[in-house]
Amino acid sequence: FINHLTELQSITADETGISIGAGVSYSQAFDVLRDEIPSLGRLIDRIGGQQVRNMGTIGGNIANGSPIGDTPPPLIALGAELTLRSHSGRRTIPLEDYFLAYGKQDRLPTEFVEKVFVPRPAEGSHFAVYKISKRRDEDISALCGAFHLVLDADGKVANIRIAFGGMAATPKRAKHVEDALLGEVWSWATVSGVRDAFAEDYQPLTDWRATADYRSLTAKNLLTRFFLETAGAPAELRRFELEEA
Repeated sequence: FINHLTELQSITADETGISIGAGVSYSQAFDVLRDEIPSLGRLIDRIGGQQVRNMGTIGGNIANGSPIGDTPPPLIALGAELTLRSHSGRRTIPLEDYFLAYGKQDRLPTEFVEKVFVPRPAEGSHFAVYKISKRRDEDISALCGAFHLVLDADGKVANIRIAFGGMAATPKRAKHVEDALLGEVWSWATVSGVRDAFAEDYQPLTDWRATADYRSLTAKNLLTRFFLETAGAPAELRRFELEEA
């Protein structure tokens, strides 16, 4: 129990992004995240119950290294950086590099998570995170997907980062899907053509929360949902969404 370490409980926001100390609870972070990156605020509101959010921390969710932790996927999609500290100093790494394998993180024996820095999404970019669970409230995710998209002036994908939890042994980016989208027009033809590329990035397991087939299909459908929400939904696509649901 480290709640007495007030030095870890600072959260600050500026024009570059948000710095979150490892001891900042979900409840303490909620107002800042809701105001600065609304999708993150909505996610925080679905993590555990009020008691859990009052005690649990974003830093702890990261340091725990669970493949179904809710905060790593959106933070990875946003390009977050993690600062680790020990008696010999500090080092900062991309958050996605912290997760090495199931139960293994890039943290030396004397190191602890000090803070995470979340870059502010660029103006005009699109960001969303979707938590999928059996219950809406107070439930562990079957999977959690996050998408961060930047389009150029021609409507082509200039940059995209997609990250999922619950789809692999660690929180992990869908780099094959990203590569297939990069440079392409953000259209239904493009998106529908890359949905199957998720199979190259993830081979999920079946457990009591969801089957592997359910997780794989849901990941594809979340990409479709993100497209519908960012590009508008013509009538034919709305019909597709209803048929898939």
